[in-house]
This record gives sequence, C-alpha cells and structure tokens, in this order.
Amino acid sequence: MKTQLLGRSSLVSSRLSYGNMRSVGTWNPAEVTPERMAKAVQAHIAAYEAGYTLFDTADIYCRGMCETALGNTLKQVSGMRDRILIATKCGIRFAGDPAPDSPHRYDFSAQHIERSVEGTLSRLGVETIDVFHLHRPDLLMNPPEIAAAFDRVRSAGKVREFAVSNFSPSFVAALQAHLPFPLVANQVEIHLGRLDPFTDGTLDQCIERTITPLSWSPLAGGWLGAGRTLPADAPNRENRQKLLDVLDATATEHGVSRTVIALAWLLKHPSQIIPIIGSATPANIVDAAKADDIDLTRDQWYRILLAARGKALP
Repeated sequence: MKTQLLGRSSLVSSRLSYGNMRSVGTWNPAEVTPERMAKAVQAHIAAYEAGYTLFDTADIYCRGMCETALGNTLKQVSGMRDRILIATKCGIRFAGDPAPDSPHRYDFSAQHIERSVEGTLSRLGVETIDVFHLHRPDLLMNPPEIAAAFDRVRSAGKVREFAVSNFSPSFVAALQAHLPFPLVANQVEIHLGRLDPFTDGTLDQCIERTITPLSWSPLAGGWLGAGRTLPADAPNRENRQKLLDVLDATATEHGVSRTVIALAWLLKHPSQIIPIIGSATPANIVDAAKADDIDLTRDQWYRILLAARGKALP
C-alpha cells in the first residue's frame, strides 16, 4: 500500500487506516469472550498483512477492550509494533464516571488527558502512543491547559504527536494557537452521504495547515459498501439508489467492488484523506485495501459527486 506523511510530522502512514471500534463485536466488555477476542486479533492481523500501518482505536471503544485487542495482537505478531502507527483518542466520559450521578460529557482537563494516556499505554502494552486525539470538542476546552498536558506527556516520551477528532475549523484554530507544535490530523465523518467537510472549511483548513483528514465511517455506516441494498423505507431512498448505481457502474469499469470505488473517491481529494476501515471481517478489510490502486478520472469523480448531491452544481 502507498504511504503518506501525517500532517507536518515525520510519521509515515498507509493510505488507509484500520479502525478497530467494531473489532470485539460489542460495546459491553462483559460480552467479550475469548472467541470474540481471538476474532478481533485475526481482524488486526488481516489488516497488518494487507498493508495497513495506521491502527486507529479509542479508550471508549468497548470501554478499553478494543485497545486491549490491539495490544494482544502486538503480543502475538513479532515486530508488528515497530512497523505500525498507533492512534487513539480520549475525552469522552460515560455517565456514571466516576460518580453515579456524573453525566455523559466531554473532558479535556489536564488531569483526564494524562490519566487517559496512562490507561491506554497499559491496555496496549506499549511505551509510546504515536498519535493521540482529543475525541469530541469539549465546550470547556482550555487551550493553555491542554498545551501544558500535551507537553508533559510528550516530554515523558509517552506520546509522539497530537491530533483532534470531530473538530470544526474554529475549534482547530483555537487549540492550535496555543500549541508549540502542529496538530497532525483531524478525524471527521467524511463520505458520499456526508459532504459537509468539502464545503464547511474543514478540508480547506486541512490543506492550508497541512493537517491530515481521517475519514471515519467512510462507507456511511455500511450502506455504500459492496452487496448492500437499501431498505424500502430508507430516507431519501431514490437519490441514494442513484448514487449506488453510479458507484456500481464505475466499479464495473475498474473491475472492483463498490466499496473500493467509494473509498477511492475519498482518496482522490488533494487534502489526502485517509479512510478508516472499520470492518471486522478479514475479507472486507483486504478488499478495501484495493482502493489504493484506483485513480479515478476527474469525470468519474464529479459524476459520483453529482449523484451524491442529488442535484447539479451551482
């Protein structure tokens, strides 16, 4: 798989990332059986063998069990840690943490950031996190406090680079203004069913500041994927079906699956979007990697865009 730099860092990533949110098959840690953990490890190995080198996870995914699954994989596959990048996220706190009446909330306090780093390192069984994201914008975000926390964990060798997730351009700018080093990525929902980042300044800012956009749910929760059909009561079904028809026609031209074309469409953008592949099925993980070999023409790219928009350009 081809590679690219993450932001203005020296970190080199594959053009697609493997995201392990679904890897253990549940959000309830009590349901993670040895069989489910073994399947999760096999999914990670499939991604590694297919050329993925950026592995994305988060502390909230199955309350840490997905980080543990990645850590278990590293223990099983000799040399893997030295050949991949690990990205994780913190900042979302569940209701009931730590007190019974604590609400679901976002927390970018220095205390929570530093505690989260320690927890993640323990679950992964590693000494350093390559990319550490703030997960969702905390409206009480204090950039100087965050900068101080980032500096402490970086100076201690616990984190190499920092990034954000689901941040608007203004939130990125506010935080970056107080950091002595550049944010390397912004992970946002980008796909043919959600085109806002192309027009709301998100991708423009990524190009301007050399921030790598990471696309979560690049197949729109799966409905853009190969073999999927829309239910009769699907919202905006007629327009969505037209998009699938255009994707299928383009896939036939290239001799690949619809999944591959939907991902190749993202890869074409000059901001260098990295789609995060979230399947736990090895065959799907391998198929998605083929997107790296497809270079859509401008006509193909715009034909797909127009189908996704459901209307002509201005």
